[in-house]
Amino acid sequence: MRHKVMDKPQPLNDEEIETVLQRLPGWTQDGTKITKEFEFKDFVESLGFINRLVPFFELKDHHPDVHIFYNRIKFELSRYDIGGKVTDRDVEVAKKIEHEYAALK
Repeated sequence: MRHKVMDKPQPLNDEEIETVLQRLPGWTQDGTKITKEFEFKDFVESLGFINRLVPFFELKDHHPDVHIFYNRIKFELSRYDIGGKVTDRDVEVAKKIEHEYAALK
């Protein structure tokens, strides 16, 4: 099975990142990444949330840094393959994470 070749992620400048973050409540810029922490009922729900997102991450060729703290998950998004910059693909992934988290509520 062949995967569709995707467009190369496009880096965003600080002004573009600031504009995007205004539409992503709770997300912040931390150096060369955007980040947010989410809270869950327990460890099992935390892992289930990540597992639900894995197919999307694979589809988008995006593998975020994920920190698991029992009932909390912190996502850190940037692209190492283009020098550790925030890209349009990071924003797309952040929106998907938000959408899936909202569906839990």
